[in-house]
Amino acid sequence: MFRFSAGWGAAAAVAAGGALLCPQQAAAEQSAAPSAAPEPPLPADPFEVLNAPLDPSAPLDPMPDIGVDWPDMEQAAPDDTIADAPQAGIADAASERSYTIDLAGLEPEVEAALRPRFDALSTLVQNRDDPANAAQIDRRAREDADLLAELLRSQGFYDALVQTRAEPPLVAGGPVRVTLEAETGPLYHFADVRLPGLEDTSDAQALRDAFAVRPADPVSAERVTAGEAALRAELGRRGYAFADVGELDIAIDHEARTATLTLPVVPNGARQFGRIIVEGRPLFDAGHIQTIARFKPGEGYEQARVDDLRRALVATGLVSSVTIRPVESADRKTVDLAVALEPAPMRTIAGEAGYGTGEGIRIEASWQHRNLLPPEGAVTFRAVAGTREQLLGATLRRSNFLRRDQVLTAQVAASHVDRAAFDARTFSMAGSIERQTNIIWQKKWTWSLGGELIASDEQDVDVDSGTTRRRTFFIGALPATLSYDGSNDLLDPTEGFRLSGRFSPEASFQGSPFGYSRVQLDGSFYQPVSDRVTLAGRARLGTIFGASRDRIAPSRRFYAGGGGSVRGYGFQRLGPRDPVFDDPIGGRSLAEFSIEARVRFGNWGIVPFLDAGNIYTSPLPGIDDLRFGTGLGVRYHTRFGPIRVDVGTPLNRRSGDARVAVYVSLGQAF
Repeated sequence: MFRFSAGWGAAAAVAAGGALLCPQQAAAEQSAAPSAAPEPPLPADPFEVLNAPLDPSAPLDPMPDIGVDWPDMEQAAPDDTIADAPQAGIADAASERSYTIDLAGLEPEVEAALRPRFDALSTLVQNRDDPANAAQIDRRAREDADLLAELLRSQGFYDALVQTRAEPPLVAGGPVRVTLEAETGPLYHFADVRLPGLEDTSDAQALRDAFAVRPADPVSAERVTAGEAALRAELGRRGYAFADVGELDIAIDHEARTATLTLPVVPNGARQFGRIIVEGRPLFDAGHIQTIARFKPGEGYEQARVDDLRRALVATGLVSSVTIRPVESADRKTVDLAVALEPAPMRTIAGEAGYGTGEGIRIEASWQHRNLLPPEGAVTFRAVAGTREQLLGATLRRSNFLRRDQVLTAQVAASHVDRAAFDARTFSMAGSIERQTNIIWQKKWTWSLGGELIASDEQDVDVDSGTTRRRTFFIGALPATLSYDGSNDLLDPTEGFRLSGRFSPEASFQGSPFGYSRVQLDGSFYQPVSDRVTLAGRARLGTIFGASRDRIAPSRRFYAGGGGSVRGYGFQRLGPRDPVFDDPIGGRSLAEFSIEARVRFGNWGIVPFLDAGNIYTSPLPGIDDLRFGTGLGVRYHTRFGPIRVDVGTPLNRRSGDARVAVYVSLGQAF
């Protein structure tokens, strides 16, 4: 049996007894044992024994008693070859067996509270896939008995008693049943909970409520630890930047089966935020750090806002580590923050290669300096070489511009894009300012405002004459977007919805000036059906009004089909086609719909899906003549989001449409 001394975190005192050999073998050895001989006298020199020569014929000392009777395999499995072998007891003790683990004697709610931690720390559980002999299983059982008793004490059962036993398998050759039998004893409760030092503060009651451990509560280590953490957090939230939480003391009264908790607290007064001081090599100046912070000087001090600033500085990608040290001002009313930043590597060289059925072979390389124009002015030069696309471009991206999470972007690029629908040689300049979301701080509302100047020489097919033509377009655009994200995850949502709209008035000069506007609306929803299944759907509607399709540059029209559109069809393959080459020519409106079931099994998942959509020449989309695609996807969920592989097939395909299309990307389809 196992008995533990009482006390908060005290070590266990263990008493055990038992025999390893089966009863038949033990009786045989006792009858065959010679009469005891007198012990020889000890040598005068204790090192004489160590220096004496070894006698290879000397008998071995008896094995120590390890305390658990090994099950009698002859009774459990009379036909078992191990049980029928000579010296069956020794053979069974030395042979390796699998085993099962049971916890007995615990109330269901107690076992439910302890089982996750027990399974995470248990020696038996961690090694249950490795068969073991009697000694190994007994050692593991003893360690787990100590563990279970410690866990019971952490829940307030200070008189807990844990015993171990091994039982023979139910079927021949089956696993041995190892049971930890617990007698919990009475549950100890707190007789008094003292937080000396809070009496002098105006927030005493709120701080006591945050601690949330009260008299008559069970003596639970987990609850006390959580209460202490909550108290520290509440002290920081209420401005006690220099609060001192003393050493926790719990006195146990075994006769009354109660405990008294004492946790001294010295609040040291509430404070307000002061100024920011930059220490060491200044990666950012104090003004830019203040721009990133979610507080202003004079506001009440909150530790949570300091922690938020630390995370935001790391999220810039320019900082490898951050140290923020509170510094008390001379008037003892404000807290200055001394910030020390350790720079991360600033330069990145990246490359990627890929192939798409509509995009051909594509190789991209880029060089980036993330702080070439401080603060946070990242400059990127990129080049694309491919069978269908070539590009040279440069981008300036200034994060936290004027305010936190506001991004200023400027870019210039020269490109050549050869698609089935058009061939375009383009020079463009663009700039935008936007409020951005990210994985760390997913925002409900985001927006962007921008401007574009484009000169593009493009070739397409004149539908009326059936001949190819090349025209030059000069385009100016003022795109704006507004989005609402009510989902619970940026890359892998399982509940909520999203809405977004894009409006871009554009002026074009080709032969003569004219204007038109592009509008696109997107919506999606995510509905959990069970813990493993999420139903997801989306809709996209778009229109271009103010000009005919043929006057609009081919690169500015709507297209559909592909992995982010209607799966099962090739990239941009939906919609009307030219009469000469049977290539898509785009349109002035689009409609797309998708629904899928996301079924997850651990890190893996499968996604059956059904997509529909089409491109229309008219300015308003319709639901007639929809093209349907269906298929099955596989997801592998990583910490950065799911890796997506979708295989789709068109249900009402036309000539030129492939029977199967494959798409690979990071993140869900929508």
